[in-house]
Amino acid sequence: MSGSINYISCGLLWIGLLVKLPGLIRNGSEPSLRAINGVLAFASLCFLFGAPSSVEVINRLSGVPNLAAPLTYASITAYSATLLILIACWRGGPSARRTTRSWLYGYTAVLLGVAILYTLGDATEERRSDFDTYYATAPWISEMVVLYLVAHLTAVTVSAVWSLRWAFEAEVRRLPWLRASLLTIGAGTVISAGYSVSKLVAVIARWTGRDWTVLGTSIPPLCAGLGALLTVVGVLLPVAGHHLSSWRDFFRLAPLDSVLDPVLKERALRVERPRSPLLWGTWRWSTVHNGLLALESHFDERLYDEAFCTELDRTGDSQSATAAAWAVTIAAAVRRSTRPVLGPARLPTRLCHPRDAESLVRIADAVKRSERTVREPDTVEARSL
Repeated sequence: MSGSINYISCGLLWIGLLVKLPGLIRNGSEPSLRAINGVLAFASLCFLFGAPSSVEVINRLSGVPNLAAPLTYASITAYSATLLILIACWRGGPSARRTTRSWLYGYTAVLLGVAILYTLGDATEERRSDFDTYYATAPWISEMVVLYLVAHLTAVTVSAVWSLRWAFEAEVRRLPWLRASLLTIGAGTVISAGYSVSKLVAVIARWTGRDWTVLGTSIPPLCAGLGALLTVVGVLLPVAGHHLSSWRDFFRLAPLDSVLDPVLKERALRVERPRSPLLWGTWRWSTVHNGLLALESHFDERLYDEAFCTELDRTGDSQSATAAAWAVTIAAAVRRSTRPVLGPARLPTRLCHPRDAESLVRIADAVKRSERTVREPDTVEARSL
C-alpha cells in the first residue's frame, strides 16, 4: 500500500473521530462510545505509523533505528483489543463487563510484552518494510513479532466469529442496520486475518531456512488496509443508520405533523426546528408526540374500533388497519379539540396512542393515503366539468 493511501485513510478516520468526539465528551462514561472512538483512533495510528515515510521520520527523529516497528505493532494490538471490547459492549449481557475487562488486561499484557521484548532485543539495522522477516531469527525480536501477530490473529478471529454468528441470530434479523454492521465487521476481520497469517507464514519460512519475504511484505498491507476499512465502516454503520432512519422519519412523519398543526399552534407546542439536520427526525417525532399527548382526552374509542374493523375487513392486514384507524381517530380528535361541539359531549374511553417512531410513521403513511384518496375524486369531478 502506498504512503498516500495510508495518509488518506488516516485522514478519513480522523474525520470520523472528530464527528464522534462530541458524543464521547457528553457521555464519557458510555463504554461503547469509548470503544468506538478507540477503534477509530488506533486504526488511524496503524495507517499513520505504517506508512513508509512515517517509518523514516519516526526512526530519524527518535534516533532509534526501528522504533516505528514497535509503535506500529502497539497500535495494531490496541486496535485489536478495542474492536473486541466494542463487540462485547454491543452484545451486552451479564458477562459483558467481565469479558471486556479480561480482553483489556490481556492486551495490556501484550503491549507490555512488545515493549519489553523490543528493549531486550537488538534491532540496530533499519528495515522499513521487511522488519518481521528480517529479524525473524533474532533473539527477543522474533518473540516480539510472534507475540503481536498471534495477538492480532486471535482478536480478528474472535471478532469474526462473534460478529458473524450474532448477525445470523433471529433477534438481529429484525435490526437491519445492526445486522449489516456485523456482517461488514465480520468480512473486514476475516480479511484482516490475512495480515497476520501471511506474516506468520513468512516468519516460519525464515525459521526453516526459506526466504518468503515477498509474502510478508506484499500481501499484509493489502489485507490490513481493506480489512481495517471494512471493519471501521461496519463500526460506523449503526451510527449512519440511526441518522438515515431519523431523516426518513422526518420526511415520512410530515403528513401526521400537518394534521396535528392546528393543535400544536393553538397550544404553542411547536418548538423551533434545530439547526442541525441530524436532529430533525427527533425534533419531528417529539413534536408529533406532544400533539398526540394533547389530544389524548379527545380520542374516540368507538370511532377507532369502527375504523379498525372497516379497514381490517377491506385489507385483512391488522397492522394496516391499526394505522388507518389511528389516522381517522387523530383527525377527528383534532377537529373536536379545535372546534368544540355545542351540547353534552360523550366522554370517550381514553386510548393510549403509539409512541414508537415505526408505528407513528405507519400512521403518517395512512394519513397520506387518506389525503390522496380524498383528492382523487375531486380531480376526477373537476375534469368531468
